[in-house]
Formats: sequence, C-alpha cells, structure tokens
Amino acid sequence: MKILIMALSGIGDALMFTPALKILRQELPNSEIDVLVMFGGAKDIFKNNPNVNNLIHFNFINEGTIRSLRFVLSLRKKYDVIINVYPSNRKEYNLISFLIGAKKRVAVDYLRMNKQNFGWLNNITIKENDSLHNVQTNIRMIEKLIDKKIPEEPKLELFLTEEDLNYAESFFQEKKISENDFIIGIHPGCATLKNHIKRRWEPEKFSQLANLLIKNYSAKILIFGGPEESELKRQVKNNIHSDYTIIIETDTLNQSSAIMKRCDLFITNDSALMHIASALSLPIVAIIGPTNVSYIHPWKTKYKIASLNLECSPCFFYSPKPLTCKRDDVKFKCIKELTVENVLTVVSSMIEELNLFK
Repeated sequence: MKILIMALSGIGDALMFTPALKILRQELPNSEIDVLVMFGGAKDIFKNNPNVNNLIHFNFINEGTIRSLRFVLSLRKKYDVIINVYPSNRKEYNLISFLIGAKKRVAVDYLRMNKQNFGWLNNITIKENDSLHNVQTNIRMIEKLIDKKIPEEPKLELFLTEEDLNYAESFFQEKKISENDFIIGIHPGCATLKNHIKRRWEPEKFSQLANLLIKNYSAKILIFGGPEESELKRQVKNNIHSDYTIIIETDTLNQSSAIMKRCDLFITNDSALMHIASALSLPIVAIIGPTNVSYIHPWKTKYKIASLNLECSPCFFYSPKPLTCKRDDVKFKCIKELTVENVLTVVSSMIEELNLFK
C-alpha cells in the first residue's frame, strides 16, 4: 500500500501528526509512507523520521497555480491512500488530495465551514471534536483507516542528529554556559497568518518577565524564534537589562531544537516551538489567549497554562477565517490584559513544584 501524508500546514501541525505516523508504521509495516510538506520547518520535522520513506517538499505558494497543478498531476494515481493532517481545513488541500486521485482520502469532517472548503471530496472521515487534542484527532483518523482501536497515544517525535547535538554542545561551550546554570528559554513569537499575530503576548512583557526571572533565579535567558522573528527577538533582548540573555540564531530548526533541549524551562506563546518543547519533554509554561487549549496544550510533558480564562474564551476554533475578537470593551482582552505578574505567578509555581532552581 502506498500512503501519502499531506502535511501542508505549519510546523506544529506536522509535529502533532508524528504520534499517528508512528502508529501507522507499526500497524502497516510493509506500506510505503511518503510525506508532502509545503514549509521548510515542516520538512525539518520529518526529515530524520524513520517512519517516512520519502519526503516531498513543494511550496505551492511560491510556485504559483500552473506549476502547482503540474506538480499535483505528476502524483496522480501513485497513491492508494491520502491522509490530510489535522488541522488543514482549506479547500485547496482537499482539492489537491482529490486531484491526486487516491481511492481512500482520509480527513476530518470539520464542524465549521467543512462544506465550503470541499470537505465532501474526502471519503474516509471522522467528525471533529473540540474536546480532543490534535494528536488524538490524528490518531482517530488512523483508527478509521485501519478499522482498529488504538490503545496508545505516543509522544511527539522529533529526531535530532549527532551533528545537531554537537552543534548545541559547541554553542554552550562558546557561550560559557555550564551544566549548573539555570536556563530558561522563551519564544515571544507565533504564526502571523490569518491575523494569528493577535495571539502573541506583548514583547515588552516578555522582557519584563525575563528581568524578574534573572533577578529572582539568576536565570540565563535564551530567546528563540524563526528567521522571520529576528527583529522581535532583538526587541525583547534590548529591554532585558542583563548580559544573561542570548538570542538564538541558527541555520536550521533542528539546530535550534538541539539548543532548546538544554533548557530547564520553556515559556512560550501558543506556537510551533511550544510543540517542539513538548517533543523534547521540557517543562513548559504556555501563554494562551483565544485558542482552544484542548486542541494544543503541551503533549505528554509537564506544563502549566498562563491564561485569564475569560468567559468568552476560547473563541479560536479551526476555521479558514482570520482570527477576530467580538468583545466591545478591549479587543483580544484575553492576551492584552494578561499581566507580567499573572505569568510570573504561574512560572514561579512551576519552578517550585518541579524543584527546577536549586
């Protein structure tokens, strides 16, 4: 059986499919499993995964309509099964799956805008459940495909090479960071598509929090983020009044992940790096505003959520529509009025409970 996994959405979504991918390989060991990705970060997630036979990288956005159509038609009739990673409720993804022409097209039947986004083109579906984690939903799709209940829910899987780990070791030697140092990683960014930038906690609050963590715990702060977040990282660092702060700039996502692995605690917005921290089994404080926590909470690791838990939250569910706020008083109050003191309380509680600072 030839199976194509369509992981055309972001890094976090790709990573949250890896438990289902592991199960798929275990249950169908003789199948050829290929993965199609659009973004370079998603490629990094899968490139060392032993459960993948072939990794295909094609950027539909950059290539345009004609080249994209030619590429899709080049895959036509090559696969028996196509699985659309959850969440990916866009008509373009469903249309690509249909045009490739696999007899079995596995996807989620979305609660919102499924019909408008051509969800009816899929023929093996499960109903979306807002109370389930993305990992669990992906596993349910595999269960439907193989008609078997799976008792396990594996961890997220991220495979770092010796080269990645050696890169991190050299980094710490160069920066004179020892095993005894208390290292806190922070990620002030998140995706920006569809107005998701509104999910970000303000950068100046990250700076204020870092100053307090340096003062209270002598922490060394590592600031993470993608290349498109370089200015954001500099903005955060410039307002931290300490030499104990380092911006992480690497050539690959896996190099950053190898450095992240050394962190004693990771503080982050709802972002792809939150899920990488989960894959690395780091303790996490996740700063969550409008997102449904049930979907995306850190998976199979110690975590706490910093949130105002407003009566209107969550209001962000999976839909192609841009993120909006319907409040009349303060737009995106759930994130804008989450104070440094609120988050510090959660962080301090995590540090004390896990005895992270000795």
